[in-house]
Order: sequence, then structure tokens, then C-alpha cells
Amino acid sequence: MNTVSQIEDFERFKKRAALSMEEICREIYRENRDRIRIKKENVAVKNLVKIFNATLALSARKGFQAMSLRELCNESGLSMGALYAYFIGKDMLLDIILMQGRRIVKKVLEEAIALEKTSWGKLTCALRTHIYLSELLQEWFFFSFMEAKNLSRDRQKAAIASELFTEKIFLDLLEEGNKNREYAVVNPVLTASIIKAMLQDWYLKRWKYRKRNVSVEQYADFVIETIRCIIAVVKKKNRNL
Repeated sequence: MNTVSQIEDFERFKKRAALSMEEICREIYRENRDRIRIKKENVAVKNLVKIFNATLALSARKGFQAMSLRELCNESGLSMGALYAYFIGKDMLLDIILMQGRRIVKKVLEEAIALEKTSWGKLTCALRTHIYLSELLQEWFFFSFMEAKNLSRDRQKAAIASELFTEKIFLDLLEEGNKNREYAVVNPVLTASIIKAMLQDWYLKRWKYRKRNVSVEQYADFVIETIRCIIAVVKKKNRNL
């Protein structure tokens, strides 16, 4: 995955982020090569793409819990024996999907924010990056959110921690802006929660914005402008805010 900075539009983001399903599956293979019994990387990556695409498609239609491994075999075109060469069961598959999703969000957001100097620059970059990332990986984001309610207690804790981690990124940026006197947020905690809700609305209700012909760039611009209006600008001379 390449570093994302100075994002102008979604197409530029896609080129910089290099987050194709193939690249994601290559990372998954390298992270789990000790558990995956296929030694040829290219072969493994090709089949992992089939498995994950099939899993996301089936989960969108009927839910992950209701999906059987037999159905996954039929959807992916792999035999049951071939499937077990990659995963010993649905729990392992689910863990990898959720873990990889969290890893991607953390890595892409932190790399983007690190390249900005001002608090407002970091905040706007984080907002746009998250929205573009959820557009690029909409099925992955949707899966992670929808399946969280069906997880075991331990996995639910991990899912909640992941959501709070993302929210805390925005909370820290708001508090940093207050400290630097770039702006004054009356209630950073609630503002961060509102930001999280706006980000989720894009990938959970994508159909609504598609029907209204709202592009991902337009939605990102709207969210940024909305947050700019919510926070009280302290340094009026700051033309970038």
C-alpha cells in the first residue's frame, strides 16, 4: 500500500492507495503463510481473491452466519479440500477479514495524517481518506459493520475497540486543534461521534447517495464543510480553515 497525501479526487486516491483485492489478499497471505498450506504465493493469492469475493457476496445476500462452507465452495469455485488449505473453518475466515479491515484503516489513516502539518489539515485529510477508503472497500466495510452484531463476546469487544480506535483518531485531532487554538470545539467527544456516524452513513447507505447522484467527492466535501461549520474557528486569519 502506498502513502496517500494531498488527496484531490477519488481516482487519484485509488492510484496512490493501491488497495486492490489482489493486493489485500497478498498481504493476508504473507501475514498468514504459516497457517495457509499453499506455498506458491501467486496461486494462493488468486484463490484468496475468489474466497473473499465469494464471502462478501454471500454475506451481503444472506449473512455470514447463515452462509455454509458448501455454499462458499460453490460461489468461489473451489473444492472443500482446497478451501481447507486456506482456512480451517469460518471462525478463522471471519477473524482474518475483520483483522485485515482494521489493519488497512489504521495504516492508511495514520500515514495520511502524518504528512499534514496543521490540525485542520490532518482533520480534513483524515475525513476524506476515510470516506474514499470506504468507497474503495465498501463491501468490506459493510461486512465488518453488519457482522459485528453476530460475533461472540470476545470478538464483539475487538470490533468495539476497532470502532472506538477510529473515533479516537478524530477526537485526538479535534483536541489538538483546540490546544493549538486553530479552532474551538465545545464538545470534542460528541463531535467525534457525529463524525463517525457521518462516515458510516456513506458505506452503510450507499444506495441512497447513488440514487441521488451524489459522488464520493461531493460527499467528502459536504462532510468537511459540515465539520468546519460545527467547530468554532479561532484563527480567522487562517485562510485554510
